[in-house]
Amino acid sequence: MAKDIYHDVVKNALIKDGWRILADSYFLQYEDAQLYADLPTC
Repeated sequence: MAKDIYHDVVKNALIKDGWRILADSYFLQYEDAQLYADLPTC
């Protein structure tokens, strides 16, 4: 999956703010729908 130009900038800003990135792109599928949730955190 291609990342947009803001991906790394946003990811690094979130990490510096104390966020933990659990997965860079998380694949979800429900029935016929498929999508990627970007930057899941906790």
